[in-house]
Amino acid sequence: MAITNAASHLGTAAYSNASPLELRSNFSANDAKTVINAVYRHVLGNDHILTADRLIGLESLLTNGQITVREFVRAVAKSELYKTKFLYSNFHSRVIELNFKHLLGRAPFAEAEIIEHLDRYQNEGYDADIDSYIDSDEYESSFGESIVPYYRSFNNKVGDRTVGFTRIFSLYRGYASSDRAQGKSKGAWLTTELAQNSANAIRTPNFGLGLAGNTSDDRGQLYRVSVIQANNGRTTQIRRSSTDYLVPYDQLSSTMQRLNKRGGRITQVALA
Repeated sequence: MAITNAASHLGTAAYSNASPLELRSNFSANDAKTVINAVYRHVLGNDHILTADRLIGLESLLTNGQITVREFVRAVAKSELYKTKFLYSNFHSRVIELNFKHLLGRAPFAEAEIIEHLDRYQNEGYDADIDSYIDSDEYESSFGESIVPYYRSFNNKVGDRTVGFTRIFSLYRGYASSDRAQGKSKGAWLTTELAQNSANAIRTPNFGLGLAGNTSDDRGQLYRVSVIQANNGRTTQIRRSSTDYLVPYDQLSSTMQRLNKRGGRITQVALA
């Protein structure tokens, strides 16, 4: 699922060419172990987990086929372990950002989504709010019962919102980074973007720089956007052709949105 040739610079190299991890019907104990560790890694924001913290009873239920991956994800998100790491130590708007990241694999699209989950948490409680992510049509269509949640916004597809591609980098800070060890405040990170319905430029995990440079001196440079046109379904597609566009910085976001609407899949964004 490579998004750019500079995946290592953006901190997404570990996800390049990776397929969603699914626990199939004929799974082995080792398959279950791999899935369990992947759920811990993603849902717990890559935070270190001690042996004593592992949810052994739930792990056994999954290994024995008594619960699905979906129900294991739900249980981890409702666990005291998750609450201790994220709920108790952050403002709730930040908790909601993390819930979107951990459970749906994306950043919030709009301020209305934050308000909706705040309202549900206050009126129905924490467990009901977690259920609203796991039981959503979005979760069902993206992961179903057997796929481990992953960062969906790293690979834009037809119909996806371009803002999801850029905004996820405000929450994702690299494969080796933990959501509890990123040195930022306990408040929401996307407040301004969501309130203004805007999106920052893509940020690299290190040093706070934009994609291949995002200082005022770089805004006059051109970016190369490489696109593969999706099959329209009317003809057999034997070879996919890639088209490159040279775009100035101030037109980058609008160009990506336009190409996405046309059914193109963006495969590279880099300085020309």
